[in-house]
Amino acid sequence: MEITRSGSQPSTKGPADWFTGTVRVDPMFASSAPARAAGNAVTFEPGARTAWHTHPLGQTLIVTFGYGWVQREGGAVEEIRPGDVVWFEPGEKHWHGASATTAMQHIAIQEALDGKAVDWMEKVTDEQYGRRS
Repeated sequence: MEITRSGSQPSTKGPADWFTGTVRVDPMFASSAPARAAGNAVTFEPGARTAWHTHPLGQTLIVTFGYGWVQREGGAVEEIRPGDVVWFEPGEKHWHGASATTAMQHIAIQEALDGKAVDWMEKVTDEQYGRRS
């Protein structure tokens, strides 16, 4: 058994190559082989969001507070609120973040395949982010 105490791992700023706006990443858990899941609490200030990306084995988001938006490639921008759980299929191109006016936090859980859990792509443009159709 292993207990990771709250506050025992430092917060980091979301890298500018992967995020637009102010994002804080708080590690929650990592795994050692043969396990391959990891989780982070990710807090987005209003207007902040990820770049487009995929996960080789999919990703689960659990919204803990605030109001945010998610979108998969070719789909509409969808609202997410506390208690919502979002599943992205393996290889599904998507982004997620806060709404334009309200912060949002989610727990992000994904598994690594051959040591890689995410493939980062281009940034979400302001036009894509603002589109609500």
